[in-house]
Amino acid sequence: MSIDFKRAVDELQEYYILSVKGLLGIFRRPFYGKDFIEQMDYSGVGSLLIVCLVSLFIGMALSLQLAAELSVMGLKMYTGKVVGISIIREIGPVAAGLVFAGRVGAGMASELGLMILGHQVDSLRVFGVDPIKKLVTPRLLSSIVMLPALTIIGDAAALLGAYYIAVFVSNQSSYVYWTSIEHVLTFQNVFSGIAKPFVFGFIISSISCYMGLSTYGGAVGLRRSTTRAVVYSIVMIIIADFVLTRILLYALGFSV
Repeated sequence: MSIDFKRAVDELQEYYILSVKGLLGIFRRPFYGKDFIEQMDYSGVGSLLIVCLVSLFIGMALSLQLAAELSVMGLKMYTGKVVGISIIREIGPVAAGLVFAGRVGAGMASELGLMILGHQVDSLRVFGVDPIKKLVTPRLLSSIVMLPALTIIGDAAALLGAYYIAVFVSNQSSYVYWTSIEHVLTFQNVFSGIAKPFVFGFIISSISCYMGLSTYGGAVGLRRSTTRAVVYSIVMIIIADFVLTRILLYALGFSV
């Protein structure tokens, strides 16, 4: 058990060093602009469709459930408000983060793991190129930039899906729904929903890069690294969401 604990501490230390060096690389030359744009295209544009689809149906399902429950109490007019708060503050960022981890995180880990197994990372060192600056920093920065953008678009898709159910299925007023959404778009709610994806993006990309660069053992090792990257990212997103929610509720003056 002591050996396992020591190994866990060593891995945590290596992950911390990799993450810090990757972040500091944003401010150091050379700047790999082409790599950054390529990663933005892969992580952002490539994930747009699936994020929109998942968010759309989450919004529809949530609106359907809430309309059914609130109509029993005669409070169906509050469907838009409850849906808006739930999606903007909580469900939207978490859903986008989980989709991002499943698609982008797995891709990062497998790509870097294959580079490790093919000795391409060693080749970069031979030519005097810093692998962390070249490989990790663009992925960290692109994830931190693109996940909030995907979250905003996903929130819009979810609200549109909820609108369709509320108005065309539950026969609610379109004006009442959008008025409720407008009242929900306060600084506290929007800031709470936008701050989380920045942290989620960093968590997903840093864990995925670390797992990819720690790959060993051929095809089985690559499978193990990719699986660990996705599983650890999902677990850390859920934990970080709880911690951030508690901090933001306190900081923004919400009473709990």
